[in-house]
Amino acid sequence: MPDVAARPDVQTLDNFIGGRWVKARATDFFDVHNPAVGEIIGRTPLSTAADVDAAVQAATQAFPAWRDTPVNTRAQVLYKFKARLEEHFDEIARIVTIEHGKTLDESRGSVRRGIECAEVACGAPSLMQGVGLEDISAGIDCHVVRQPLGVCAAIAPFNFPAMVPMWFLPFAIVTGNTFVLKPSEQVPLSQRKMVDLLQQCDLPPGVVNLVNGGRDVVDAICDHPGIRAVSFVGSTAVAKHVYQRATHAGKRVQALGGAKNFVVVMPDADLERSIGIITESFYGCAGERCLAGSMLVPIGDAHRETRDRMVAAAKSLKVGDGAQPGITMGPVISAKHRERVLGYIDKGVSEGAKLLVDGRHTRVADRPNGFFVGPTVFDEVSTKMTIGRDEIFGPVASICPVKTLDEAIALMKSHPNANATSIFTASGKAAREFSKHATASMVGVNIGVAAPMAYFPFGGAKDSFFGDLKAHGRDGIEFYTDKKVTISRWF
Repeated sequence: MPDVAARPDVQTLDNFIGGRWVKARATDFFDVHNPAVGEIIGRTPLSTAADVDAAVQAATQAFPAWRDTPVNTRAQVLYKFKARLEEHFDEIARIVTIEHGKTLDESRGSVRRGIECAEVACGAPSLMQGVGLEDISAGIDCHVVRQPLGVCAAIAPFNFPAMVPMWFLPFAIVTGNTFVLKPSEQVPLSQRKMVDLLQQCDLPPGVVNLVNGGRDVVDAICDHPGIRAVSFVGSTAVAKHVYQRATHAGKRVQALGGAKNFVVVMPDADLERSIGIITESFYGCAGERCLAGSMLVPIGDAHRETRDRMVAAAKSLKVGDGAQPGITMGPVISAKHRERVLGYIDKGVSEGAKLLVDGRHTRVADRPNGFFVGPTVFDEVSTKMTIGRDEIFGPVASICPVKTLDEAIALMKSHPNANATSIFTASGKAAREFSKHATASMVGVNIGVAAPMAYFPFGGAKDSFFGDLKAHGRDGIEFYTDKKVTISRWF
């Protein structure tokens, strides 16, 4: 078999700096796989701090002119970008499925969410407006305007390669900042395509730059004195690292971390209509999303029916290559991550949880080398168990029955993560009580995945979020701008 670097079908990724694709100063590379077939489809350069510096220098040079570009002109770039994304919608979705493994429908949904962020950011001429007041004292007026920060950066995760960067990039550039994007080294292909499309939208060179790489690039972004703000999505451990390191360097930071999401089912829940929603919450995108259900908490008499329906639903899912029709769950991202998830299932068994559906031996006949884990269901899980405490980030549902809603809320309060949570009920009183006392910042009522639309803020609480201002919506405008107050008197 020829060396990967010499294979014509394997693309070695470049960085995008100053308006053109350039070779990274890398000596090491990361192999990008199609997780459904286990084959290498690309090589990500593990760029250096010097590559980051080159991107920051390009962004710094582009900033003054871009900052002085009228906001409505900046918004026109995003209108063009949105049109290009619509034209290439299916192509981008296919790339996401190939590099990540999620089904085509899941990829299409994520691309749609990304486009919606660009659409919201097009409203910057209104969203950036300031406030003013005359005669705050005799003959003295005061007004507030929003101004861009300078060079901003985002560090994106592997699980939503086309969507998560769009939580940040459109809002950063439409408010007048310049931008450096670091994709996950595992899924760089869709972001390369999106930057190619953005390049067609009359964006001046240096306004948007892309640097591929791993931890060295992350740390260089956190440390670089020319970067004013950093956005991050990933695990809690890395989110905390980024937040501490970047704020220590004087930067504004929003770092979205991991999750352990509780889905509560009341005895009065309409399970006939809800179980499909609940199942999709746990197994959509193979459980590799920060809003995925993780702990299923049936209350009282709801336990038996919820459990039985969950088992039946898990068994009915068709696992395979997400690019093929009829597949309802794809692979996990890598062989390494597959072993990690399988290790958690082993741990659940050894710690005494009751394994009802075992996904460890799931195989896909026409994709023997794919990174597949089948839908898995545990019952009688305690939050003291490893699977009841850790973020697994895979297709593993843990059922933790309790007697009352207060017990369910206490479970959530005891966990350090607080990203998203949902309740299924016909009771307005229960829904109100749950929503009021839930520790998570994103709450669903008869909604399995409590993902806010692009015009609302996205982010968790406790160890699921580090910072003050969350992603997209008005918080995105706030994060990427400084409010300048001018107090004036004229003689």
